[in-house]
Order: sequence, then structure tokens, then C-alpha cells
Amino acid sequence: MTRWSRGEADVERMLASGELQRVKGEATDGRRWLEKATTTLASAEDLKGSDPNSAYTLAYDAARFACAGLLAQQGLRATTSGGHYAVQQTVIRQFGPLFEPYGTMRRRRNELEYPEFPDEVVETAEAGHAIAAARSLIDAAEKLLDHLGLF
Repeated sequence: MTRWSRGEADVERMLASGELQRVKGEATDGRRWLEKATTTLASAEDLKGSDPNSAYTLAYDAARFACAGLLAQQGLRATTSGGHYAVQQTVIRQFGPLFEPYGTMRRRRNELEYPEFPDEVVETAEAGHAIAAARSLIDAAEKLLDHLGLF
């Protein structure tokens, strides 16, 4: 399997800057990340009606795990320097606008984690949209996974 060529220069730049790093061995198993994403998404669905804020955060985590799985399958992972933003940039640059909802979810999750006002609220419908977006990202990642080689 050859490495994914779209966004190659961006990934090389992020490796050089320390936003991404290479991983080897079992760490290159993206399937385990997708399993974790699916489990986390089920938890989000369970909480949607009773705790939409937590459901949103879990939906975001599920989306992040799916994206991290794509990177892992390529022998890549974000560093503490690159963080969640590096994951976002890598998947969008490599796999296109289908992964842009991850960026929207990342920004909203940051608003919830670091609110201007302590009473920041997620409505049930917003949590439902996040769950649907995460499900779409997991599905897309599952379709891509077997087509990815080490970077």
C-alpha cells in the first residue's frame, strides 16, 4: 500500500514542525481507534436527552478518535504541540471537505470547555447534530482506512 499523496506537502511540513510525529508497530492500527470512536458515540447517544453538553463533548471525542485512526493507519499522530488542530488540518488537507465538520465540532467543543459564561448550554438538537456529524466521520474513516499505507 502506498502512502496517501493528497496533502502530502502539508503532512511533511507538520512532521518537520513537530505538530505530527511518526508511530510504528501496534500504534499504526487505525481500527482500534474506530472501535473506540464507535463506543464513545454510543455513550453520546445515551446522554443526548439527559445531558446534551456531555453528549456533544462525547460526539466530538468520537469524531476525533475516528480522525486519529486515519492518522494512525498512516503511522502518524498529533503531538502535544499540534494537538487537536493538527488532527483537523491533516484530515481536511488529505481527505477533503467531508472532514470539515470535525473543525466546527472542535471549535464548539472549545467553547464548551472554556466558556465565556459558566452557563453555556447545548440544546438536545445541537447534540443530535453533533452525533450525526460524528457518525458520518466514523463512516467515512471506515471507508478510507483500508486504502491507507504508512506515510
